[in-house]
Order: sequence, then C-alpha cells, then structure tokens
Amino acid sequence: MPYRHLLVPTDGSERSLRAVREAVGLAAALGARISVLTVEQQPRMPVPGMGERLDAATLATLASAARQESERVVNEAMAIAAAAGVGATAERISGERPHRAILAAADRLGCDLIVMASHGRRGFQRMLLGSQTQGVLVQAGVPVLVIR
Repeated sequence: MPYRHLLVPTDGSERSLRAVREAVGLAAALGARISVLTVEQQPRMPVPGMGERLDAATLATLASAARQESERVVNEAMAIAAAAGVGATAERISGERPHRAILAAADRLGCDLIVMASHGRRGFQRMLLGSQTQGVLVQAGVPVLVIR
C-alpha cells in the first residue's frame, strides 16, 4: 500500500526531529504529504497541600511559553519539509495526553501512516520506549513507523 498522507507528531527533541526528517524523506520518495502535529501540554495546578500553588499570572506565563515553544517546534518541522519540497500542513493542539491527540489527529486528517520518535522529552519515560509512543502503537488504527 503506498502511503499518501503521513502524520508526524513532534515535540522538538532531537529524536523527534530525526523522525521529522525520516518522514519528510519518505514522503518525498512516495509523493506523499505530511501533517506535522505538536501537542502543547498545559501547566497543571499542583494538588492543594502538595507544594506551592501557582498564581494566575504564573500560569499565564507558563501557558504562553508552551505556545511559543510549540510554534517554534512546528516552524522547524515545516522548514524541513519545505526545504525538501514536501507538501505539509501543521497543527498545534493543546492537551494533557499527547498519544490521544495524535490518534485523534490521524483519524480526523485521514492519515494512513504515523511516523514518530521512539521517545521524546517527557521525563523518565525517555529512558524506555516513550509512553506516548507506546500508547499510539497499542491503539493506532493505521501503521506506525517508530524512528530510533
């Protein structure tokens, strides 16, 4: 089956950018297009009694920084696609569970392949197969190409 529309989730980590480059190369070879996706994780309020509470201004600053970072990540991926002459669109989605957002985007956009890194930046999980990648692998309705 020739793949026509690849979903490429990225968090901007080096491994994730390697997956973007692989996806762009694959899309160029197949004459396919890509959709770049990044999921902004919103800052969470600590559980009362479990440390300091963040005030509204601090939360707004953290949310703004998350938006700026996701914009940088998407722009970097889009530049890689443009340099290779691969048609690409980009989405920034806000959510707490990136793997669910990835699966929903693949379905909504009609992607027939997900290309993603084995793990990204998310704390201890980067030492193993990332939990987001694992979640996508277990639940995806389309093939998933994992880049190490």
